Amino acid sequence: MFILGKKLLLCALSFSASFAVHAKNTLVYCSEGSPAGFDSAQYSSGTDYDASASNLFNSLMMFPRGETKAVPGLAESYEVSPDNLTYIFHLRKNVKWHTTKYFTPSRDFNADDVVFTFDRLSNKNNFLNKVYPAEFPYFTDIGLNKTIKSVEKIDDYTVKFTLNSVDASFIQIMAMPITSIYSKEYAEKLVAQGKAEMINQQPIGTGPFIFERYQKDASIRYKANHQYWDAKDMPAVEHLIFSITKDASVRYQKLQAGECDIMSYPLPADISSMKKDKNLVVQSNPGFNIGFLAYNTEIPPFNKVEVRQALDYAINKPAIIQAVYAGQGQLAVNPMPVTQWSFNKKIKPREMDVAKAKELLAKAGYPNGFETTLWSIPVQRPYNPNGRLMAEMLQADWAKIGVKVKITTYEWGEYLKRASKGEHQIAMSGWTSNNGDPDNWLGNLFSCEAIGGSNFSRFCYAPFQKIVTEAKHTINPEKRSVLYEEAQQIFFDQAVASIIATSIVNVPMRKGVSGFKISPFGLFQFSGVSVE
Repeated sequence: MFILGKKLLLCALSFSASFAVHAKNTLVYCSEGSPAGFDSAQYSSGTDYDASASNLFNSLMMFPRGETKAVPGLAESYEVSPDNLTYIFHLRKNVKWHTTKYFTPSRDFNADDVVFTFDRLSNKNNFLNKVYPAEFPYFTDIGLNKTIKSVEKIDDYTVKFTLNSVDASFIQIMAMPITSIYSKEYAEKLVAQGKAEMINQQPIGTGPFIFERYQKDASIRYKANHQYWDAKDMPAVEHLIFSITKDASVRYQKLQAGECDIMSYPLPADISSMKKDKNLVVQSNPGFNIGFLAYNTEIPPFNKVEVRQALDYAINKPAIIQAVYAGQGQLAVNPMPVTQWSFNKKIKPREMDVAKAKELLAKAGYPNGFETTLWSIPVQRPYNPNGRLMAEMLQADWAKIGVKVKITTYEWGEYLKRASKGEHQIAMSGWTSNNGDPDNWLGNLFSCEAIGGSNFSRFCYAPFQKIVTEAKHTINPEKRSVLYEEAQQIFFDQAVASIIATSIVNVPMRKGVSGFKISPFGLFQFSGVSVE
């Protein structure tokens, strides 16, 4: 009787907890990992952006949920000079900063915040950087440190950006997470209190949700911002919870049990059963992503193009796509998906050829192969749903040409930090575009400026760099497309990375959820999303 009673009590408690969560108009999102922090300017991972920029902050421009064309956000409108070197942004009025237990703003958003934000990104002597020095690698990766000459306040609601050179993607960039606008007043308060580092732990933004608290590897809690400026896209729930669940199978179990309403990155093998579940809905979109292997081209033996080509020839990519992506991916060849304008359709993938791979290794001076370490991605990403399985298949493929592979990994934040520093030999990587522009793939991932940031290949090759730079400074889309196609051919010939696949993006959710739209840029945005 006691055992039975204890079981009943536990069931009752479990039911009560679940009911309590949903009775309070709460949306629960089962996310795949803990953010490295909430200062989105420091990071480039979707896991970090989902926890901060996508739901807490706004930029001058914005991407409406589910769309790829930037429209005015914190800026109501903008003007561009005939030479494309000057941009005037007219700011939105009556935009409120978040009010929390740790900060009460004394004024609305204005031009001072815009100037402060970009000064912090570009100026090491910025008052916040002096006491809380941080790196902003993505700002450098996309070349904003060189592109932007000055950011000036014209009046409280007008800001002028002057550029050193034309950047055809500038307006799209102004909608990216890296350009999220921060409160100057909040930064000043933190510095005065000697707590500058809290900008990365207790964020203040203008977005649809307000940060409440965070428990690492457990949960993040937010509440609705009822003063949100965008009346067309207000938060539709009172509370938002990120239930951090690293294992995709466990996320699925929680979804089935009603412990979460939406989940990230399901295992491809589970999609079929999810679609058959009458209590679930699975939204699917063609992925705007690529998964690849980054070879550290600065160190032997990967500084030799023949070695990189050999490794690429030795990979059974169709087998990896079948096993790892389970019908939810397609073979990729270029460092951008086929749906990206300027994609070079003439380039064909290298088919597996063990004899050719051995021949190239011998030519490079490694007739008997070599030993190396492969970093396996530790979390599910849209471009790689199962890093460990992929690593084991690569290990088996490369063993056939005498390359002995040790597999290792790190916690996701540590993984990204170490890879940015070039501590790896081969690292799994991938990308989902942040702005829909070709430069977000070629320039951001493989340019000289991106070394130390997103360029895990550490690739800096003058012929490639020249073309990518010219394309970025060219306004005409047709001319840009020709240049980017040339750059893709150089990339393929140099075997900078082994491009594996583009995945289909699937987002499973309970039937009571409405208003959610899959982001082409891989973000999870929850304004306008409701749950029964």
